Order: sequence, then structure tokens, then C-alpha cells
Amino acid sequence: MTLPQTHLFEMRRLEMLSNTIFGVAMTLLAYDLPKASSFTQAPTWMGLVHVYAQPVIALTISFIVAGLFWFSHHRRLAVAPEGGRGVVFLNLFFLLAIIILPVTNGLYGVYRLDGVIAVLYGFHLIVIAALNALLWILALRGQSNPQLLATALFPLFVFVLGTAMAFVAPKVAQFTWCLAFGAPLAGWLAARRAT
Repeated sequence: MTLPQTHLFEMRRLEMLSNTIFGVAMTLLAYDLPKASSFTQAPTWMGLVHVYAQPVIALTISFIVAGLFWFSHHRRLAVAPEGGRGVVFLNLFFLLAIIILPVTNGLYGVYRLDGVIAVLYGFHLIVIAALNALLWILALRGQSNPQLLATALFPLFVFVLGTAMAFVAPKVAQFTWCLAFGAPLAGWLAARRAT
């Protein structure tokens, strides 16, 4: 049963809001980088590496994750340009999860090798990926598009695997999470398999 037109929300309005949210969240990722005042004198190369390595690694992972989900979000809004109230609220929860990314990124940047913090960061990535995947499933209702579905579900699988890895080897988890960037390849493989 389709909803009457008066109950549908034009997702382009949500798109404008999401551009702002992603832009601010991605910019705030750099907020927790150490400032020049962290040094009492000009730092050595090793001093720079010691101070900046962990925060820059966290920033890079989070920025790429946010960028990929921004891209996925806009593709999804193009596939389903209108949505009901439930889809709109689910999108708002997805955007809330993006807004919180600078907070967990800040913790992860400082305590990246700590198991509790790595699991917390991984759980946050799982929430973002799960909301994104659910929104894709709703957007693709009634359609058969294995490429888009695989592209949406692959990061969720990888983030669950990486977070499980964070329980036992937090240092390895970051490399596992980076596998999520292979989502387009997973989609391509799913499309080839379907043909």
C-alpha cells in the first residue's frame, strides 16, 4: 500500500540538512588534533610522530568513514527521493550517529590502543553502518539491486568483525575496519555474480 502524497517527505530537504551535518562533523574531527602549544620548543621528527601519529590515524579513518557514508547517504536519497515519517526519523538517527563521530574519534585518537576505547569506537561504527544498511534496505524495497545492497551491508559486516577483533587485539582492529572501504568492490562483485 502506498502512502498518499501528503504523507511523503521530500528527501531533498533532508539532503540539505545532511550536507551541513556531515560537513560540520567532518571538520570537527580535526578539533582534537594536538595544537602547536603542545610543544615547548620546535619538535623533532620523532616528537611530531609521537604527538600526532595516533590522532592523525584516527582522524583519517573517521574522515574516510564519514565521507563514504556521506556518499552512500546521497546515493540512497537519489534512489528514494521521498519517504514516510519513519524513514525520515530513521535518517535523523543516522545523522545523529554522524554528529557523535567527533566525540568517539577524539577518544580513539588519544587512546587508540586501549581495548575499551577501541570497542566503543567500533560499536559506534557498527551503529552508523547498521542504520545506513537499514535505510538502504528500506530504500530498495521491491527492487532487486544486489550491487547497492552488498555495498550497504559490507561495511556493517566489516565493522562487526573489526569490533570483535578490538576485544582481543585493539591494534589490529584499525586495519580490519579499513577493509570497509572495499564496499564498492563488494558491490561490484555482487553485481557480477547476479548477472
